[in-house]
Amino acid sequence: MLWRLVAFAVLFLAPPLAAQERLAEPAMLVADEITMTGDERLIARGNVEALYQGRRLTAHEIVYDRAADRLTITGPLSLSEGTETVILADSAALDRDLSDGILRGARIVMHDQLQLAAHQMRRTDARLNELYKATVTSCRVCETGRPPLWQIRAERLVHDEDKNRLYFYNAQFRVLDTPVFYLPRLSLPDGSVTRATGFLTPSVVNSSLLGTGVRVPYFITLGDHRDLTIAPFYATNSRRLELRYRQAFRSGDIEVKGAVAEDDFSSKDTRGYLFATGRFDLPRDFVLRFGIEYSSDDTFLVDHDFSDKDRLQSGVSIERARRDDYARMAVDHFRSLRVDEQNSTMPSLAANAEYQRRMFPGMIGGELRLTALAHGHARRSDLSIDGPDPDTFADGRDLARFTAEAEWLRQWILPAGVVAQVQTGLALDHFELRQIGQTARPQATEVTPHAALRLRWPLQKMAPDGVAHVIEPVMQLAWSGGSNPNIPNDENTAISFDEGNLFNVSRFVAPDRRERGLSAAYGVSYARIDPTGWEGRLALGQVYREDRLREPGGMSSFTTSSGLSGQMSDLLIAGQFRNQSGLVITARGLFDDMFEVTRAEARGSWRNARTNIGATYIWMEKDVRENRDSTISEWAIDGSYRFADHWTASGEWRFDTTDQRSIRAGTGLTYTNECVDITFSVSRRFTSSTILEPETNFGLVIGLRGFSADSRDTSYTRKCRNS
Repeated sequence: MLWRLVAFAVLFLAPPLAAQERLAEPAMLVADEITMTGDERLIARGNVEALYQGRRLTAHEIVYDRAADRLTITGPLSLSEGTETVILADSAALDRDLSDGILRGARIVMHDQLQLAAHQMRRTDARLNELYKATVTSCRVCETGRPPLWQIRAERLVHDEDKNRLYFYNAQFRVLDTPVFYLPRLSLPDGSVTRATGFLTPSVVNSSLLGTGVRVPYFITLGDHRDLTIAPFYATNSRRLELRYRQAFRSGDIEVKGAVAEDDFSSKDTRGYLFATGRFDLPRDFVLRFGIEYSSDDTFLVDHDFSDKDRLQSGVSIERARRDDYARMAVDHFRSLRVDEQNSTMPSLAANAEYQRRMFPGMIGGELRLTALAHGHARRSDLSIDGPDPDTFADGRDLARFTAEAEWLRQWILPAGVVAQVQTGLALDHFELRQIGQTARPQATEVTPHAALRLRWPLQKMAPDGVAHVIEPVMQLAWSGGSNPNIPNDENTAISFDEGNLFNVSRFVAPDRRERGLSAAYGVSYARIDPTGWEGRLALGQVYREDRLREPGGMSSFTTSSGLSGQMSDLLIAGQFRNQSGLVITARGLFDDMFEVTRAEARGSWRNARTNIGATYIWMEKDVRENRDSTISEWAIDGSYRFADHWTASGEWRFDTTDQRSIRAGTGLTYTNECVDITFSVSRRFTSSTILEPETNFGLVIGLRGFSADSRDTSYTRKCRNS
């Protein structure tokens, strides 16, 4: 019987032929009971549902007047278009296509988060919803008579569905039904857009250095591909203006951030910084990257909590990476903000060029790698004398290096599954130096032949429960000819011995130094992989050399803390553990011949739906050659924990165990529900120097949820209790 009612309603609601030419489809009406009166009115009662061009209307009763082409609807009714917006009302009078009319006792629910209620609503062109005596909130409203946490009341509210904006006229912002401030005009996004011009979440800051102030960012869209954020900050001891500009191009993007400030505690009238980054795709698979980092003085970034960087790098590079070739050219400028470093005697300008190509010759098999490198760096100083630093070269020295290298690699599978790999090659290094004093020649050239044989024996066992055990012993014998020239060591001042370079022929990071002579390396790794998520890995290794590597002056080529300074290197032990609950622990250490630690680092993290906590420990012994006058031993802990449905605690702590003092500490508490974010934080920076003072900061941020597309996490939504 129902299908007859449906067919009857479709025929009755079908528009005249002239109108059918304009309409894509006829309206459809479904109901428990449909009757037709003599005055050409159709009355539908009981579970009534009307469908037209993607719009869906449900109601208790619908009366359609064919002569007036009008629907009179008795609610409660629900009108939806798509899945984002639902209109609820007590009653309505709409035209046939549900696009124009008046709704009484109307309420709009948008994106399951924002609610608009009004005594009366006028709907025009299925686009404009005009509400009178309206109330807007994203807070859960329960039938307890209690007001929502916040609401905006307006004499008139217009929702433009095409522009995705809400326009308020004579609006009041209320907290717990108490008026807080009045706004004659107000425009906000409706929660469906990710980018819209308007104010962002403000914050209140109390700093022992900056004083008490407020930061109010304002976001401006400049089309679909550009935007600008302006954030004025006014405090008792500082006035600051922040800017951020972003633009996306067809082939790349740029971002520029900066700030200008006047600080009462600074001797400078105006301070500021500028950071900029960009990336562009060029023809023939090349990629252009650039970066700019500038600060007006050494402490501005830390004073205003923009960055902890103490060395700034600006530069531009062009790079291409393909399967069988790699090319890169870069120019960089460096500036140190550290008190104990002089920019005039540090390499402030550096240029690099690199090209590598792989080939696979058919006659000899294997892989042939051809590499060309060029590097140069210059200092601002033109001194030709040596200062108090550990090296013996002039402080104003400049250097250029050119390297050409050919290397052949091939591997075979031997009986019992042993994998053998042969590596041999020849490298040519040429150096040009200026302002080097009397301890070195202005030019140096070195030819370095090298060869290595590596044997690996991977073994695997599969347990009945699917657990895989993999153990792999590795041995390598290597030789390099030639000798290191008497040139400054500017590029290999800090070398870390780890599992990544255990089996390198040379563990120096740049070719101004190479490992020479005969050496051997051994290692073994073990892995246990459980399909349920439990995974453990352990590796150890060591290097032995025929002769200890020394500089022309007799000093070891490797620093003491590198773990590579002796004939026998320190023992390297590294491991990792992870399980299905999100716990990951990684550790690495170097142990000398007395099995005492010379360098160690560890990182542990635990991440799941409610927890994100990480802890890091680092220990590095004193080493003057690496500009480390005392042993470093530090803990760093940071993370957050959602201990209740609406409460999240966060914290950070850095502690120097050598000096037994805290470096930085902070904690925060965030309350979040479906309509508000409130975060209170406090932090303390304990470090001090001749240019830095300790600083304490308090912060308060209050944000309203519901007006942006990224605030739809329903896990924070409160539930109404029946009472």
